[in-house]
Amino acid sequence: MAKSYDVVVIGGGPGGYVAAIRCAQLGFDTACIDEWQSDEGKPSLGGTCLNVGCIPSKALLESAENFARITHAFPAHGISVTNAGIDIATMQARKNKIVKTLSGGIEMLFLKNRVTSLHGHGRLVGGGEPWQVEVVAGGESERIEARHVIIATGSAPREHPMAPFDGERVVDSSGALALAAVPAKFGVIGAGVIGLELGSVWRRLGAEVTLLKPGEVFLPAADEQVAAEALKQFTRQGLIICNGVKIEAIKTNKENVTVEYEGRDGKNVAVFDRLLVATGRTPHTAGLGAERIDLKIDARGFVEVDAHCRTNLANIWAVGDVVRGPMLAHKASEEGMMVAELIAGQAGQVNYDTIPSVIYTTPEIAWVGKTEQELKNAGIAYHRGHFPFASNGRALAMDETAGFVKFLADAKTDRLLGVHIIGPSAAELIAEAVVAMEFAASSEDLARIVHAHPSLSEALHEAALDVAKRATHG
Repeated sequence: MAKSYDVVVIGGGPGGYVAAIRCAQLGFDTACIDEWQSDEGKPSLGGTCLNVGCIPSKALLESAENFARITHAFPAHGISVTNAGIDIATMQARKNKIVKTLSGGIEMLFLKNRVTSLHGHGRLVGGGEPWQVEVVAGGESERIEARHVIIATGSAPREHPMAPFDGERVVDSSGALALAAVPAKFGVIGAGVIGLELGSVWRRLGAEVTLLKPGEVFLPAADEQVAAEALKQFTRQGLIICNGVKIEAIKTNKENVTVEYEGRDGKNVAVFDRLLVATGRTPHTAGLGAERIDLKIDARGFVEVDAHCRTNLANIWAVGDVVRGPMLAHKASEEGMMVAELIAGQAGQVNYDTIPSVIYTTPEIAWVGKTEQELKNAGIAYHRGHFPFASNGRALAMDETAGFVKFLADAKTDRLLGVHIIGPSAAELIAEAVVAMEFAASSEDLARIVHAHPSLSEALHEAALDVAKRATHG
């Protein structure tokens, strides 16, 4: 007889494992199916984010930034370092250790919360009450039952039609994170979050990095003023960013990759040692068994859900990258939490208007809410506050003065509509803005909150003051 659970989660990434833990905390007999394997062939919970995404990329970004500080920033502090070198193997080993530690941590959380972990590929095979789920691993299969199923199968890198991933010359984000040596010339198709972060890693370590962006607009999701400042800073760092590129041909051989493209300056040919294709990700619904049970999948491959992540089928839910909305780990986790609480009859919810976005470059970029161009296009009257890090004492002491904080507040109510930061520790600073917007704060509310001195957070304080044109230090 098939083992029966209250909840079965398919996928062990940020959406899936959080959903599984929360379901177990709420008293449900819960199982989580995940097929990810480490390089050693062992189960490795955490999904793309932990294994080949958010966590390893930040580990390498930190290593690369430390090397850049030694070679470029330390002399200004009176610190001299001679013959600084890079051991890529040690750098990669540190990254892998962090991943292994955090993945093992999820295993311990499953044990603590009594979540059953099932390694293999999960797919829906039938039923309705309960649902039938098959777990396939190593040529063998097991069928289990569940009253509720949460789909959290994530996403996969999108291939370029002219350059399929070969894991050697043409790589996806996973391959770009695992390079054994610094490429002399590193090409990137795409200039979004993944392209900029991984391009920054290898540029700081000495590679010549060229980003070929198909669209005309740089960082179209970001505020235009922030995007312009980012482009200026990245160009100063040596990233070669080509916007408005049309790829005409990509040819690979054992030694390199040749990309023929037409840019704003005409036709060009570029030769790279490695080429990263970072043109987005696609929802991972292949092999899910959706067609067997008439689960609705839209034309782009996303599982169709309502505002509370319910699918068209009773007691089947879907969260994270496999559904609409930004492909962000923290968005997936909050959806997983919401679904677990809805299953328990609680009032789970996610406020999609206050989900922060972050790009972990140097300077960091973070924002929440509406951009200035969105407000203009919507005809919403607003006031703007602005404060540069060049006028912030802590930023000057840190020698990280690039960038600014920008506030956008409703012209009538003063309620915060958007906050945009480019500068040091933007990923941490944006949390204050998220909390403020979640509680429907006005710019005046933040302007009247005492911020520690000297601190980077004072830049938010001054930007809030500047909405009413009374900033004191800018």
